[in-house]
Amino acid sequence: MRGALRCARMLPEIYRMNRPAARRIGTMTALSNIRIVELSGGVAGEYCGKLLADFGAEVIKVEPPQGSPVRALPPFAGNDRGPDASALFAYLNTNKRSIVLDLESDGGRDALARLVARADVVIDDHAPGWLETVGINPDMVGASHPGLTLCTITPYGRTNAKADVPAEDLTLFHAGGWGYHTPGGVDPAKPPLKGAGRFIVSYEAGMEAALCVSAALFDQHRSGHGRVIDISKQRVMASRLDYVLAQMLVGDMDVTEARGAFDLGGPASIMPCADGFVYLWLSDTRMWWAMHDLMGKPDWMLEFPEDWLQKGCTPERVALSRQYFTQWLKTQNKHEVAAEGQKRGIMVVPINTAPDLMDSPQYQFRQFFTELDHPVVGSASYPTVPYRFSATPAVLAAPAPSLGQHSKAILDSVTQGAAQ
Repeated sequence: MRGALRCARMLPEIYRMNRPAARRIGTMTALSNIRIVELSGGVAGEYCGKLLADFGAEVIKVEPPQGSPVRALPPFAGNDRGPDASALFAYLNTNKRSIVLDLESDGGRDALARLVARADVVIDDHAPGWLETVGINPDMVGASHPGLTLCTITPYGRTNAKADVPAEDLTLFHAGGWGYHTPGGVDPAKPPLKGAGRFIVSYEAGMEAALCVSAALFDQHRSGHGRVIDISKQRVMASRLDYVLAQMLVGDMDVTEARGAFDLGGPASIMPCADGFVYLWLSDTRMWWAMHDLMGKPDWMLEFPEDWLQKGCTPERVALSRQYFTQWLKTQNKHEVAAEGQKRGIMVVPINTAPDLMDSPQYQFRQFFTELDHPVVGSASYPTVPYRFSATPAVLAAPAPSLGQHSKAILDSVTQGAAQ
C-alpha cells in the first residue's frame, strides 16, 4: 500500500523534467516537457503520437520530402488533393510539429541523429530493418542513448520468423483471429468478414503503443533508463479476444473451431427498426419480462418457459424470438425504443450513424468533440479522448501541421543545442 501511495505522489512530478525547448499548451498538461520524435509512415504510429501530443508532449513529426503517406489518404477537403487536404491526416496529427528530412542523404540522417539525441521517445511504425537504414540500431539504443525509449510498431513484431512478411490491416485483422467471429451471428457457410473501419488494427496498435510509452516514461523517470518496446499488431489483435479465450481457458467453453462459439447466447443480435437498427441482448428472466412490458405484453412471449434464457436457450427458441422481435422493432424509432428499453433495464442500444454521434447528448455532455480550425480542411469537430484528467486534460490546441511547417525552427533549435 505504501508503494502505491508513493507512486501516486510521484505522478505529478514524472513529466516535469527540465527540457528547455519543450512546448507547453496552456496550463500544465500530463506530458509537458516530454519530447518525442515520430518516424511514422502509417496510421498506427501517427495515432500513438497523436494520443501523446494531445496530452502535451512535444511531438516532432519527421516527414520525407513528399510527406507522410497518410497525407495521400482520403477523405479530402473538397476537391483539393494537396498534402494538407487529408482529413485523416488532420485528425491524426493535431498538436504536432512537422520537419522535412531526406533520410536517404547524409545531411538528413545527421539532423535526425541530433533530434534523437535530444528526445525522450522515438516512435517508429516502418517495416523491421528500416530504422537501421536511417542510423538507429534498436539493439544498440541502450548503449548509445541510455535515457531514450524506442517504440517500434510492426505487423508481427520486430524479431521473429515473420518479421519480414508484408501485411496490411485487413490481413492482420484475420491473422489476429478477429475475422473468425466478425460479425457475430454470421452464417458459418459464409467467409469471415473484416470489422469496422479501414484501420482498426492500426488504431488498436497505436493505442497500445501509447500506453507502453507512458509506462516506460514512468520507469524512465525513476531509473534514468529508457526501454525498447516491440509492438506486434497481430498480437495486439489476439490479445483483444478476451471473452472467448478466457472462457476456453477456465473450462467454461469447449475449445472449438465453431465460429458461433464467439457469439452471445439468447436473442442477441442487430435488428432493424423503422429508421435504422438497434442491438438487443436479453440474458435473463428479468429482461425477458421487461421486454414483454415494453412491447405491450404480447401473448407469444407467454408461450416460452419463464427461465428459458438461462436453462433452455435452444437455437429454435432463439430464432423464433428474434423473428417476433424483428417484426415489432421494424415499427419503432431506434432512439425512442432504446431509451424506453434502457429505462426498464434492457440491454438495447441504437446503432449510431456518424450524424447520430455528433448529435448525441451524452457526447455533448462529455465535450467529446472539439472545434478546431485547419487552414485547408477548414473548421471541423474533432473527436478527443474517452477519458478526462481532472488537472491535466487532453487539449486540442493546434491543427495538424503543413508539410515541413516547423523545419527551420526545429533545425535551428537542434543546431543551437549541439553548439552548446
